[in-house]
Amino acid sequence: MVAEDHKPEPIDVEDHKTTTIIVEGTPHKWPEEYITYDQVVTLEVPDYAQNPEITYTVIYKRGPRDKPEGTLSKGGTVKVLEGMVFNVTPTGQS
Repeated sequence: MVAEDHKPEPIDVEDHKTTTIIVEGTPHKWPEEYITYDQVVTLEVPDYAQNPEITYTVIYKRGPRDKPEGTLSKGGTVKVLEGMVFNVTPTGQS
């Protein structure tokens, strides 16, 4: 008999810990511990990068214990928690 090589099983993306966040009522699996303003806006507005003249207000709730509700500003980052809710609203020209 020939011994089989014992290679580790390939890692399935579904096995990685993900957090479900809600952006404008739509659930999204998020694979990272933090999310940026740009990432949240892009989940709601996929062509966000092509329209830099439009700014957005990003409000979240069900966030981290130290600040469970707040506004995520351009350039900002927030730690994500399971079930965290984001609202993305266009605010006009920058």
